[in-house]
Amino acid sequence: MPIMKIRSFLVVLILMGMMTNITSARAQSDREESSADVTAPVEPLSPDIDESKLFTELLAHNELRNAALLGYTEQRTYEVTDTTGRVRAQESGQMEYRAPDKKTFVTTSESGSGLVRRLALNPLIASEIEAASGKQHHDSSITPANYTFELLGEQQVGPYHCFVVRATPKRRDKYLFEGKLWIDTQDFAVVRIAGHPAKKLSFWIERADFVREYQRIDGFWLSKKDETFVKVRMYGHKVLTIDHQNYTVTGARNTEESAQNADN
Repeated sequence: MPIMKIRSFLVVLILMGMMTNITSARAQSDREESSADVTAPVEPLSPDIDESKLFTELLAHNELRNAALLGYTEQRTYEVTDTTGRVRAQESGQMEYRAPDKKTFVTTSESGSGLVRRLALNPLIASEIEAASGKQHHDSSITPANYTFELLGEQQVGPYHCFVVRATPKRRDKYLFEGKLWIDTQDFAVVRIAGHPAKKLSFWIERADFVREYQRIDGFWLSKKDETFVKVRMYGHKVLTIDHQNYTVTGARNTEESAQNADN
């Protein structure tokens, strides 16, 4: 579910810094952009939208969707590569979410470096599970308290027509980001996020860029793909990819019931 936090997603950038002792292979290119860059032209904005209204609609619709979603399962694949495409480590399994705060992950296959999985992938999975349960508290929500919005126009992202927004963090915080959001014009849901952490993560990480994409499934906006590109001092570039597939929504409230729950 597109809970408006990216804390557990950004945590992997810190973990990737720990991988500098694992491999000395240097990247063969300076790739810093996602292979899924948006190429459609940016169109003028609709006259009936502004930053304040967009924030209000985004938060209200997200609250309703979060209240309505009771559970889902998905197949996940975590993969660490260098920019030549060589796979350093891979872990696949089933992630299950049960409202309001329980996630579980069962590994079904793994390959590559056990050290990379232990130092990077397993802590990332554990961090997401702990964040869902509320055990980790970092205010990284996409809200007016944390970000300033600047509307840039409208743009087509695959099948979704979106508002394009520049998001500027209000403080330097490694759990916040600076970049762009693409927000669906009908559902007021985040379709895509692209950017970098608002604060330098560590001495070892010279640059970190990420792209997160969402997809609409049974009325809910769920993660589709995450890509994180990290330039590690002395050791070149590393790429983390998380693919989300084969979703099954296992429970949902109707919209009217969700609105009542959100108001309580």
